[in-house]
Amino acid sequence: MLKGVLVGIVVGVLLVIFGVYFYFAGGHAPVATNAPEMPFEHKLAHMAQHAYLDKQPQLKPPFPADDTNLIAGAKVYKDHCAVCHGLPGEPKSSIAEGMFPPPPQLFRGTGVTDDEPWETYWTVYGGIRMTGMPGFGEHLGENKTWQVSLLLKNADKISPAVKAELASPSSPDHMSTATPAPPSQSAPASSQPGTTPTPAPATH
Repeated sequence: MLKGVLVGIVVGVLLVIFGVYFYFAGGHAPVATNAPEMPFEHKLAHMAQHAYLDKQPQLKPPFPADDTNLIAGAKVYKDHCAVCHGLPGEPKSSIAEGMFPPPPQLFRGTGVTDDEPWETYWTVYGGIRMTGMPGFGEHLGENKTWQVSLLLKNADKISPAVKAELASPSSPDHMSTATPAPPSQSAPASSQPGTTPTPAPATH
């Protein structure tokens, strides 16, 4: 009796493993961003994210949510977040429209104002796999990660000065690209393409 139960459990587990493998290997799993969700995809993803956040230290912001830090956070947000998560009063970007899961528009509705700053901090720092959300911690460092986290915690009550910063163009350092140096104008004729070096006159 017990042997039969154990055999049944093993067979059941193997069937589940085979079924999952066939689902993915057989091309049944959605891959394109406009495909329907996988079964339980939304629930499982949120469950995993909440479990991850529950294990992180509940840190306190190292500075206050004043205009100085919120304006600094707005600069970070414009350069790294706005293309997916939007700006106040602006429509969704074409990039955001083409993503799945759709990135939340953080200046519409609740955004993440109902999350604690430390939750947003760890989300920005480590990113979220398989969502298009990168981890910025190594690039931004702690201060900028905290500043943008405080901005998003207070996104529903920002001051006119912070709104003005969000509405201004991104910083030149972020937008600029390296410009190659112009070709030298003093190159000798013999080194220019399409020319034949002139032989030096013979000496006697």
